[in-house]
Amino acid sequence: MQTIQQFIQLALAEDIDTGDITTLATIHPDQMGTAYCIVKQDCIIAGIELASLICNEISNQIICKFECKDGDFIKANQTIGIITGPIHAILKGERLLLNCMQRMSAIATKTNFFVNLVKEDKVQILDTRKTTPNFRVCEKWAVKIGGGTNHRFGLYDAILIKDNHIEAAGGIDNALIKCEQYIKANALKVPVIVEVKNLEEFKIAVEFEVVDRILIDNFLPEDIHEIISCNIGRKKIEASGGINASNIKEYASTGIDFISMGDLTHHVLSIDISLKIK
Repeated sequence: MQTIQQFIQLALAEDIDTGDITTLATIHPDQMGTAYCIVKQDCIIAGIELASLICNEISNQIICKFECKDGDFIKANQTIGIITGPIHAILKGERLLLNCMQRMSAIATKTNFFVNLVKEDKVQILDTRKTTPNFRVCEKWAVKIGGGTNHRFGLYDAILIKDNHIEAAGGIDNALIKCEQYIKANALKVPVIVEVKNLEEFKIAVEFEVVDRILIDNFLPEDIHEIISCNIGRKKIEASGGINASNIKEYASTGIDFISMGDLTHHVLSIDISLKIK
């Protein structure tokens, strides 16, 4: 898994490369200064811890003092932090710091919105792998900050048998039999999730001991009740597909355990946050 430090180093290298030539051309390298971090929209803030790590990676002379923590609700036009140190160092990190905080705060805010919609039901809100390449670690971090739960991080930490696997394997029976054999041969200890498209596939999947969770994709809430009655608590049930603010309560009340939403990470508008030197 990509570490936070690796992400920061790669992102800084992408932006700075051979040097910040604008700052080099206009500001004395020894000049010190102060920058104020201002959040311009109501949001659940995310990226505070990451911002400090970014600054530490750039220079040990930068001092970050934030008046809030990840997960706090921030009102519009609130100054949440002060960053002091060499101007050259602050400007090297400005864009990366803001890009991360803006997108992470948007994801945390959206996740928190859905979590609150179903807080009276025993259901967890999950993210998916529908993330920005090389930014997944931060986007999934933001989901957790917003109160959600992370699904598998990648293709390596859980088995998720989807429709294409089932089709290529020659049916759900074949896919699950092969899965059992693979797990046994390789002594794997990972969760096994299988996606089903109808009740018939569900009835097959529920009989396999290797399956920990069954993903019911694009089912209507009224069809889930029959799934629940056939399950009788044997497997965890995850629902996905077509779930939004207008119907999530209806899905949550069916008795399912998880709702996974790619929308948490791939349909967000960044929160407006600025960093101003004064």
